[in-house]
Amino acid sequence: MYGGTFDPIHNGHIHVIRELISRNVVDRLLVVPAGEPRLREEAPVATGAQRRQMCQLAISSLEAEIANKVEVNPIEVLRQGPSYAIDTVEAIAATYEGATISLILGTDAFEKIDQWHRAAELKKMVEFIVIDRPDFPGQPNLAIDALAVSATEIRSHKSDQIPAPVAAYIKEHNLYASK
Repeated sequence: MYGGTFDPIHNGHIHVIRELISRNVVDRLLVVPAGEPRLREEAPVATGAQRRQMCQLAISSLEAEIANKVEVNPIEVLRQGPSYAIDTVEAIAATYEGATISLILGTDAFEKIDQWHRAAELKKMVEFIVIDRPDFPGQPNLAIDALAVSATEIRSHKSDQIPAPVAAYIKEHNLYASK
């Protein structure tokens, strides 16, 4: 399970997806755009539906042997109210009964894991795959030579590190327009 705000999904996220699948770290990957993330200072700019659509466009642009093992799961953007990872994990565990659930996090998110809702229960339910973030020190358990790409920079037009279909969607919907 690879959750995130994905506001927007970018080449850094795509690199993580490719690495996890091509290295056979996971058999199947669920990309889960956050509904109402609780530990962010600011709410997402794009709506949940827009972020879900951008994720789907990005995944569909991947080579087939990768894309066939990735699914965008809208569970959090469809949920009313706050999004908690534990609720999502419980629902996914019920859907994929008997599966080992791995939660993919960057070192930045993993540093705050003890602040997460029902963190102790979550730690018992999942395996953590902690990936390096070039802009954030930490202790990854999977080094993937992560790309230094920032959604904040993309939203402020200081980076163009996004898949072409996502760039077209952003332009078509006038997302992240200069204020």
